[in-house]
Amino acid sequence: MPRGPRQKSESGNYHIMLRGVNQQNIFETDEDREKFLQILCDCKAISGFHLYAYCLMSNHIHLLLQTMPNADSLEQIFKRIGVHTGTVLLCACVQG
Repeated sequence: MPRGPRQKSESGNYHIMLRGVNQQNIFETDEDREKFLQILCDCKAISGFHLYAYCLMSNHIHLLLQTMPNADSLEQIFKRIGVHTGTVLLCACVQG
């Protein structure tokens, strides 16, 4: 059964957990983690959210962030992160 719609937080604070498909690893190497952190930093600068904490595990990620008024929505933030991450991983596969 699919998850229900995300509840909007009045404060804009969210604990987000991202998982690999079928709990597969997201990160294989420290370089993978560094690339993701760079993407997260770039997206933070563009989208204007506050990142309070993160935890990168091999098969999932925890983010504690706050969306800001008059800035990108949570949906826009994660679309941007997903597109950038996919592009970087695709380039790495093509080059490797």
